Formats: sequence, structure tokens, C-alpha cells
Amino acid sequence: MVVDIASKIAPSPRGELEITDVNRVYLESGALDVKLFGRGFAWFDTGTYDSLHEASAFVRMMELRQGIKVMAPEEIAFDLGYIDTTQLRRCAEKLGKSGYATYLHRRAAEGPATAAFR
Repeated sequence: MVVDIASKIAPSPRGELEITDVNRVYLESGALDVKLFGRGFAWFDTGTYDSLHEASAFVRMMELRQGIKVMAPEEIAFDLGYIDTTQLRRCAEKLGKSGYATYLHRRAAEGPATAAFR
């Protein structure tokens, strides 16, 4: 289990636990299952205040320019078929008149993303 592995790892020279050290343990044990990220994925090291701010600015820019939300759980469930349009609208209604609720209502009206985007 990853928590057990992380509890045995010493902090790096930066004073942080590094995900690459966890990955190395999985690799050495033969339990590493690697998947390549396709288009639309970004990886950020958020171990410092500056790098966390960079990641936050990136997400904000993507949401504003693309008109999408990054990692919206209800939208993901909808696109994967775990919830239907009615259930997505119910989720949105519970959020009142927020921008996020408006976004979910729009996604319900558009329908699930096509398989090309999954």
C-alpha cells in the first residue's frame, strides 16, 4: 500500500517525500503499472508555495480560456455514465446559483462527452 511505502521513505534533500521514490519502490518490487498520459494532461510538482501557485494559475487559465472545469467530479461521473442527465441536474440544483452549478447545468444540456474525449 502506498501509505506504507511512503512511511518508510526518507525526505529528499528538498525536505519532501518524493513521488519518484514511491514509484521506484513499486518498480523494484515488480508492481509498477505505467500508463502514459495522453493529450490534455499536465503534471505539476506542487511542493513549494510558488509551484502550487503556478499550478493554480494554470488551472484558472485553462478554465477561463477553454470554458471547462478541471477535475469536476460530477462531470466526470456523467461523461463515464455513472450518473445520468437527471442526476447531474440534481447535483447542480443542490449548489444553488453558483458558477459551478451553472456549469453543471450547461454540461447536462450538452450531454455526455463523446468517446473521443474519454
